[in-house]
Amino acid sequence: MSTAARQALARARASAAAKGLRRTAPGSGRRRNRLGPGLGNPGSGSAPSRRDPQLLGPIVDKLVTERGWSAPVSMGGVVGRWREIVGDQLADHCEVETFDDAQLVLRADSTAWATQLRLLQPQLERRLAEEVGEGVVERIIIRGPGGPSWTRGKRTVRGRGPRDTYG
Repeated sequence: MSTAARQALARARASAAAKGLRRTAPGSGRRRNRLGPGLGNPGSGSAPSRRDPQLLGPIVDKLVTERGWSAPVSMGGVVGRWREIVGDQLADHCEVETFDDAQLVLRADSTAWATQLRLLQPQLERRLAEEVGEGVVERIIIRGPGGPSWTRGKRTVRGRGPRDTYG
């Protein structure tokens, strides 16, 4: 170290000693509170503070219950997790068409699967009650595949559809 650097360091140490600051070893972990006891930053200690980050789950749960959104959130849970609730095989052959006022409407892709769903309806109701809560789904309506729609375009004519042009 050069003599100029040593002299500058000695002056800085003397100035610090005149101000009453103590010299601490680097990394000793002790720091002096310049604002005095109890005047530091609020909530800056190791104790929990209201300013600490909170988990998002409990905050969202509180918001949902305060606003009365429990039923709509449960309905969204049924539609969003349909494959998890009923399994891959049923989810491949039926889908949720609507879910309003605790009434779940399912659309099967064939009449055979619609019949199978009607046979499995008690087990399906039980499984839905386990997953999303009792009373969220009060009634299940199972529909078969929809027929083809002959109405296409902006200008359609009332009538029997394409059959009325044959012969």
